[in-house]
Amino acid sequence: MKRLCLITLIALSACKEEVAKAPDPVDLTPDALSFFCQMNIAEHGGPKGQIHLEGYPAPLFFAQVRDMVAYLKSPERDAEITAVYVSDMSVAPNWRQPGISNWIDADSATFVVGSNVAGGMGAREVVPFSSPDDANAFIDQYGGSALPLSDIPDSEVLGPVDLDLPLETPA
Repeated sequence: MKRLCLITLIALSACKEEVAKAPDPVDLTPDALSFFCQMNIAEHGGPKGQIHLEGYPAPLFFAQVRDMVAYLKSPERDAEITAVYVSDMSVAPNWRQPGISNWIDADSATFVVGSNVAGGMGAREVVPFSSPDDANAFIDQYGGSALPLSDIPDSEVLGPVDLDLPLETPA
């Protein structure tokens, strides 16, 4: 009977799916290129994003969080997403230098959507914060609303961009 229980336990253990650990965020290097435009990210201010894909050794970097969210909403991908990180603007040195290693899990961030600020590529930006209080202070200054990643509307990240809008660049 003991052997039967042991065999059953081993069999159940073998059938149990292992949950893969999400990869850690990768520091932003001076050579990192933005996925969509292949431009050097370090040359553009504002928050950044990175997406890790199953089977890929390096993440996809994005010069604007807006572009990263557009990728997430796109049905066409090369592989399953294993992790998504964004610059934490709660601790960023400033808008021009959002930091190289202050990444937070996008699912835990509070995003300011619809503010009057331009991201690194000139389009209206979706701005991530680890602190909801910091997001609210940003909203007081630049407008917008605070949302979780899952609630960012398609209209904020997909479709044409009006580069003639008078957007601000935070200090």
